Amino acid sequence: MAADAAETTDAGGDGGETWADVSPEAARRLLLAAVDAFAERGFHATTTRDIAGRAGMSPAALYIHFRTKEELLYQISRVGHERSVRILTEASEVSEDPAERLASAVRTFVRWHAERHTTARVVQYELNALSPEHHEQIVELRRRTGAVMRGILEDGVAAGRFAVPDVPGTALALLSLCIDVARWFNPDGPRSPEQIGELYADLALRMVGAH
Repeated sequence: MAADAAETTDAGGDGGETWADVSPEAARRLLLAAVDAFAERGFHATTTRDIAGRAGMSPAALYIHFRTKEELLYQISRVGHERSVRILTEASEVSEDPAERLASAVRTFVRWHAERHTTARVVQYELNALSPEHHEQIVELRRRTGAVMRGILEDGVAAGRFAVPDVPGTALALLSLCIDVARWFNPDGPRSPEQIGELYADLALRMVGAH
């Protein structure tokens, strides 16, 4: 709990960047508290009273900003997925060379999931608790993430840089590797987010047979 509690102050160590657009401040505090609670207990085991208590507010105050606990989860998922799509897209545009683009995308995506592992665990692993309507909206954001990765691989194959017979399957495998970092990353472990990012970038290039 110690690592997650410390992380909650800025939702994953990003200086509040992920949540900077959330207002008013009370809503932002509730989102931060929900991230911490959902990551620790899971969506279904978390109560609105627990979330409000962590935010230093009354349970009634929560409903001023969010109609339901599920809406809180949706907002966390939406903001987190929009942020991950943006950073992956930006990282993939650093160069025209497919190998450099792939390494940058994987390195950045892995670091995001390690540095913000509490937030990322909720964003990536609580999708089934969303309502059908909200679930579809989040799935569409995930499709955009997949499209970015597939685009890099397709460009690499077209340029003769990658040997990838199954682009969709390989893109899914690479994204799964990046996302899973949030599940096991330990800030007290032997590798830093930067080191894991470099390792995974090298593994990605090996997977696609980069020349």
